Amino acid sequence: MSVQAKYQPVLDFASNLDVQNGSVMEENGVLKVTGTVHTQYEKNQIWDRIKEVGGDNPNDIVADIRVAQTAYFAKYTVEKGDSLSKIAKHFYGDMMKYKQIFEANRSILDDPDRIEVGQELIIPFEQ
Repeated sequence: MSVQAKYQPVLDFASNLDVQNGSVMEENGVLKVTGTVHTQYEKNQIWDRIKEVGGDNPNDIVADIRVAQTAYFAKYTVEKGDSLSKIAKHFYGDMMKYKQIFEANRSILDDPDRIEVGQELIIPFEQ
């Protein structure tokens, strides 16, 4: 199996993220991947998938993934059934960090218990 075939699930995932300036090249048994994603969250997701395939320290892939937007960690569009604590649990693993998301979105939120389906929230870097 080629290295590219091994990492194809990662490449497929990345293509769904609309990676810009992406390139993939296999050379001497090493897959070289470059590209720019929108947010740090997307970059983290790609690295998580690389580690799922290649282990914690894969030596058969070199990935240079850059981030276009460095002012925040991610953006998230509110869906039915969401709450700030549920969103915080998803992004930070800690539902009590909902306050960080609330504070980052004070321009559109007045109450942390009232969010609307379709609102686009800024997810700040974890503090």
